[in-house]
Amino acid sequence: CPPLPRIEFADVTAETYPVGTKLYYDCEEGYTRRSGQYSGIQCQSVKQGTSWVYEKFECIDEKMLSALAPMMDLDFIQTPEGKTESPALQKQENLPEFDQEGFCGPPKTIPHAFLDQDRQYQVGQVLHFRCQSGYTKQSPTSGTRTCKKENGIITWTDLDMRCSNGS
Repeated sequence: CPPLPRIEFADVTAETYPVGTKLYYDCEEGYTRRSGQYSGIQCQSVKQGTSWVYEKFECIDEKMLSALAPMMDLDFIQTPEGKTESPALQKQENLPEFDQEGFCGPPKTIPHAFLDQDRQYQVGQVLHFRCQSGYTKQSPTSGTRTCKKENGIITWTDLDMRCSNGS
């Protein structure tokens, strides 16, 4: 799909993603991706239906990294005793996450990580817009856009929504 036009004072979310969609995680400020781990996930068709395919990904505290740095060998990564992986990282199952054929549901959350907002969307993707805090929807209030292919041209449907704080 073409780049998504920016909507002033609005945030965008998606509830489903078509097969083939790729998303990427970024670590929050103060955290960094564990070396050698891939931040991407992809919605794919699997035996059980559709599912996000994850690789191991973890954001670790940068302070912990700098405190361990003098004690680390180049080819050995120390793990502090008693530290366990989060349940989200332990469970890497490919189970259906949504029952609508050809679409995945929302990706799972990863501690100290967020999904990169610079996304590429596939045909069929529906995006939901909501006004940011302090702003309200002004009529008309349809808050969705869909990526469609019509007559060989890929475009976004119109968004009939404005956000205003009354001024």
